[in-house]
Amino acid sequence: MAFARPLLRGRLSGPRVGRRGVCAGAMAPPRRFVLELPDCSLAHFALRADAPGPADAPDPRLAALLGPPERSYSLCVPVTPGAGCGARVRAARLHHRLLHQLRRGPFQRCQLLRLLCYCPGGQAGSPQHGFLLRDPQDDPDTRRALLELLDACQEAPRPHLGEFEADPSGQLWQRLWEMRDGRCLQVGCARVVPAPEPPLHPVVPDLASSVVFPDREVARAVLEECTSFIPEARAVLELVDQCPKQVQKGKFQVVAIEGLDATGKTTVTQSVADSLKAVLLRSPPSCIGQWRSIFDDEPAIIRRAFYSLGNYIVASEIAKESAKSPVIVDRYWHSTATYAIATEVSGGLQHLPPAHHPVYQWPEDLLKPDLVLLLTVSPEERLQRLQGRGVEKTREEAELEANSVFRQKVEMSYQRMENPGCHVVDASPSREKVLQMVLSLIENRCN
Repeated sequence: MAFARPLLRGRLSGPRVGRRGVCAGAMAPPRRFVLELPDCSLAHFALRADAPGPADAPDPRLAALLGPPERSYSLCVPVTPGAGCGARVRAARLHHRLLHQLRRGPFQRCQLLRLLCYCPGGQAGSPQHGFLLRDPQDDPDTRRALLELLDACQEAPRPHLGEFEADPSGQLWQRLWEMRDGRCLQVGCARVVPAPEPPLHPVVPDLASSVVFPDREVARAVLEECTSFIPEARAVLELVDQCPKQVQKGKFQVVAIEGLDATGKTTVTQSVADSLKAVLLRSPPSCIGQWRSIFDDEPAIIRRAFYSLGNYIVASEIAKESAKSPVIVDRYWHSTATYAIATEVSGGLQHLPPAHHPVYQWPEDLLKPDLVLLLTVSPEERLQRLQGRGVEKTREEAELEANSVFRQKVEMSYQRMENPGCHVVDASPSREKVLQMVLSLIENRCN
């Protein structure tokens, strides 16, 4: 492989980077980027193919984020405009694989940040998920290892490597590289400029196609694409296909109980079921729960499809059991949706979809409970309970514990759910008092 080292920083000349033929082709359609910083704030920037004018001054914030003395690289996984479900799954798997590779070897000394590439107004397809790698040592080995990663990617379309450099005037530029037949070729060069923040986070219009599936068939299509490399996906689909597409709730009440880990949800659901002589169901159901760890290691689109289809299997069980007795459900669709939204939307609370957005609406083809209760405790109380549990944490449990912004986004998403919404229950008092409050709510709301 022939890896050509680019011009050194400080020798980047205006005429060379201003070749419109190279730049215009690489930059069309116009793309923007949103970078999630360690403090969960978002930085937006764009690429312009034109050379800087005499009045243009370097943007100090972008220079601090992307410029010297460190070296920054961008790597985004392309999604073909109008691509179907299969292309989305392939792109997600490539992104997932790159994430694991960028946490090893020479990349361990680098800062890895979440990067999203998108077109303004949702033009030209879905956002492209990727990474910004910031090398504090500007080590040539980092660039060489990145190009080797690129060369190993055989999927089409293959990702490009962006490399950020400053010219003598302090303007920041991005060179774009790709691998062709084992050779590293420059395919674009454009100036980095600030960009306005869009009214909605760029992933929000894409959520229904990627993680918060509006119906059973959309989620099913995702798992269908996975049967060749996840044998358990076929088994899940067979169980789903045994469930009627339209089910009706029986005459008895159905109550879903939601809550973050360590809010007392397991204890409360069991106690309520015992008190009401109700059937206790859980999502995902036991018939697919054995494969949970397999799907938890997959990209978000696959993981969320698994949990979404689990809800439809549970719905079939609810329909059957609620004809004979009350039903209590330990987590249901609200959990699937809230964790997906909080994970997929980068940044803080202000970047979540606004209240009453369609993403918070219950799927029309999924059986609804009569009541949804959301158990809450203070962050301090929840942390104390977690430390006393002594059980292995899932990835999301660990994220809830370590990242207060993520926890707040999950809680806010729960509170914005509609049709049905969540009734918040303070689970801080004693077990007996919480049980009394829950039973009183069920009696008043379900009757």
